[in-house]
Amino acid sequence: MFDIDKWQEIYSTIKKNKLRTFLTGFSVAWGIFMLIILLGSGRGLENGIKKQFEQDATNSIWIYQGQTSMPFKGLKPGRRIQFTNEDYDITKRDNVKIENLSARLNVWRQRILSYKNEYGNYDIISVHPGTKALENIKVLEGRFLNDIDIKESRKVVAVSLVVKNALFKDEEALGNYLKINNIPFKVIGLFEDGSERDNQRVYIPVSSAQKIFTGGVEINNLAFTAGNASAEESIELENEIKNQFANRHKFDKEDQRAVFVNNNIEEYKKFLNLFAGIRMFVWIIGIGTIIAGIVGVSNIMLIVVKERTKEIGIRKAIGATPNSIIGLILLESVAITAFAGYIGLVLGVGLLELISPYVQSDFFRNPEADFRIAVSATLLLIISGTIAGFVPARKAASIKPVEALRDE
Repeated sequence: MFDIDKWQEIYSTIKKNKLRTFLTGFSVAWGIFMLIILLGSGRGLENGIKKQFEQDATNSIWIYQGQTSMPFKGLKPGRRIQFTNEDYDITKRDNVKIENLSARLNVWRQRILSYKNEYGNYDIISVHPGTKALENIKVLEGRFLNDIDIKESRKVVAVSLVVKNALFKDEEALGNYLKINNIPFKVIGLFEDGSERDNQRVYIPVSSAQKIFTGGVEINNLAFTAGNASAEESIELENEIKNQFANRHKFDKEDQRAVFVNNNIEEYKKFLNLFAGIRMFVWIIGIGTIIAGIVGVSNIMLIVVKERTKEIGIRKAIGATPNSIIGLILLESVAITAFAGYIGLVLGVGLLELISPYVQSDFFRNPEADFRIAVSATLLLIISGTIAGFVPARKAASIKPVEALRDE
């Protein structure tokens, strides 16, 4: 129940010791402020790393060709492993757990794109339709490549918004023909990618690139998504597919340089675990700082109890119960801690909100303190105030009226 007399007493006590109360409260406020800033900074770093992962599907696995480093069944080391369409076909046929499989072939020579009198040098990437999910591509107009484009080796192209603005200007891109190395390709889609680097490219069917630009069946790499596979399941799938490549291309399964695998699932889980550890470490630091404030509050309450010994004795002499004395001291302790901590909480959240729109780097963006952090910090303040006042409250409750009346 709200007792105005108790609050008047608390206000009177604080007013008598302004400097002492301010310095004690400052230590609590500083502890909460630093906790919020550290947690917000950790979230900003986490947001930045997640943004990097989100540029590609976080459940993707990428396989790159390498060079053997171990002899195998009479074959010498140093052989270059070359992926072909067969690797794509067999991987798709024999692995039901994979989704959105795509091969990739980069067209490196004469990367000239043109439309009428406009020219530009951009990446020409030939892929399968699965790349749309692998790269988290957002189609703005038209469509992305499909299986019919691959099967019929159509001369079609999906261009990024950057390429469209550079070459087509204010003209419509869809349905028009863009020349790639002086060969016309029909624009079927306009897309946007979360990565600035990946917006400097166009996508064409891998079968078309092989017929027009390379004249072979070679591909550069393979990639696929693994659905809801856990990190452990993704590693098993990775090893299984790597063994299939080893049997097909005749290299030792233990050869780490024959093919290279980038498992985004495993790496993403590692980062999530890392940030969980960082959050725990920050909480430990923050709580340690707050403990220093608690000690200060506890000391000031012990002094208050000492100064009010005679008053407490009189209260008990006229019938005040030990619980009422404990409640008064605890209430004062919680009030000082909560008020000072709330100021630190507001300042910390306010600072994060102020700087958040201006912090948008590749690896650090949108530092923030969410609602759960604010609630946790508030509960921590209440618990801290209770702990800080417990010892002084017990001491006050143990004061004997006769001894208190003799106190000078």
